[in-house]
Amino acid sequence: MTQGKIERYHRSMKNVVKMQHYYSPGELEHEISLFVDYYNNERYHGSLYNVTPADMYFGRQRMILTERQLIKRETMWGRRKLNLEMVITA
Repeated sequence: MTQGKIERYHRSMKNVVKMQHYYSPGELEHEISLFVDYYNNERYHGSLYNVTPADMYFGRQRMILTERQLIKRETMWGRRKLNLEMVITA
């Protein structure tokens, strides 16, 4: 299982990095470091409940997931209220 995860990471990195031409090792290293930063800090991961690895590592996932649940609940309540108003006025 662990080997599969690292292989998937390498495949994701190759798919992004291979899209460009690099004329020096420094350019390639820079692009790889940008990808690693993106992967760890910006890209949401389905296996981590759609939070970033950094959020999971630093323990922010519970706060983020709780906030998402509150937003979802408020949205659903607002839709229900709007739909009930539409039924009453129709």
